[in-house]
Amino acid sequence: MILKGSQRSGAAQLSAHLMNAYDNDHVTTYELRGFMADDLHGALDEAHAVSKGTRCKQFLFSLSLNPPKNAYASIDDLVDAADRAEQALGLDDQPRAIVIHEKEGRRHAHAVWSRIDVSEMKAINLPHFKTKLAGLSKELYLDHGWELPDGHKTNGWRDPLNFTLAEWQQAKRIDLDPREIKQVFHSCWERSDGLKAYASALAEHGYFLARGDRRGFVAIDLQGEIYSVARWSGVKTKEIKAKLRSPEDIPSLDEVRAQMRARISDKMQGYANGIRDQQHTELEPLIAHKREMVKAHRKERALLQSRQEQRQKREHKERVDRLRTGLMGVWDKLTGRAADIRKQNESEAYRCFTRDKAQRENLFKQQLRERRDLQRQFEQKRSVHRSERADLRSRIIGILQRNEMISVRHEQRQRARDQSQSPNIGR
Repeated sequence: MILKGSQRSGAAQLSAHLMNAYDNDHVTTYELRGFMADDLHGALDEAHAVSKGTRCKQFLFSLSLNPPKNAYASIDDLVDAADRAEQALGLDDQPRAIVIHEKEGRRHAHAVWSRIDVSEMKAINLPHFKTKLAGLSKELYLDHGWELPDGHKTNGWRDPLNFTLAEWQQAKRIDLDPREIKQVFHSCWERSDGLKAYASALAEHGYFLARGDRRGFVAIDLQGEIYSVARWSGVKTKEIKAKLRSPEDIPSLDEVRAQMRARISDKMQGYANGIRDQQHTELEPLIAHKREMVKAHRKERALLQSRQEQRQKREHKERVDRLRTGLMGVWDKLTGRAADIRKQNESEAYRCFTRDKAQRENLFKQQLRERRDLQRQFEQKRSVHRSERADLRSRIIGILQRNEMISVRHEQRQRARDQSQSPNIGR
């Protein structure tokens, strides 16, 4: 299970992100422990208010818990992982919230702790938390029998092709897989030995090197999207400076945009827009199917919850009715019969609790399986679409390169003509 944690502030932004039902099929606030509030927004605002009594700015610790793509993790598995992370980090018994997300046929969780120890009114220090989480992550993979990722098979965890939320959102805007983009930048970086080679390698894939507004290296694609070279190549800024030297040697963003506008005709852009519209149209039936499936799944869950609540009330009444009142109740207490009934009631209540929990988990598992089957259709279709876009991109780049060669040859012929005519002019 991949564990990614961070110390942070921004209670309102975090709660809004975790309760986002638009980008997730299902969002469940599973646990609010140690808070007076009964909703996530109120709970994290409460943690913020408590932090005001200290000088701590990053008063929250946020942890995402992601099982492998094709693995099934129950809610108990996710909560157990959160418990073990809590112990490893030294956040035992701190106020905690757990939110379960379901999306694209997968389930993952987010746990958020308040770092403020109210008994001493100071923040709990979390030294080396990334190392601790990496060790726990490997333990969870081994405990569940999941195949270890490459980062755990070696002595390192960092993968230069990993991407952040910001990188994912940027790739999402242009309908590309962020791993695909990062692979391009990283491979171009690895096989180039300087500025000219790197710029040429990127240009082969439709990314053009430019000088950013902050005097750094960026790249711009055919659609005008801007990429940070350091971030997408997975290297540090000092490595960028060592290999590429100063960005003053390359055109600015505005200059590159002007060059691209001059080189890319409206017809070529029309091809790109046309294929994107066509692909969106092809995805519409699947999107509609997903929308109806999520709606049906939510309805099934609400119906099950309603039926379970009715049954719980009925069973609770039956257990209460076993305890007699009046003189007979006194007699039951004296003879020990009342104590036996209470034990029986407690045992039955626990069995009913586990039965209802198993029913919910079975329904969730069935729905996740249905949603995963639909997601495979999405992935197959998107794979075809990526190939189509890559093919179109290659064609456009090929046209640009041919136009560039024609332009260079034309300039060479023009210079040759000028040189051949200059002696005649002198006479």
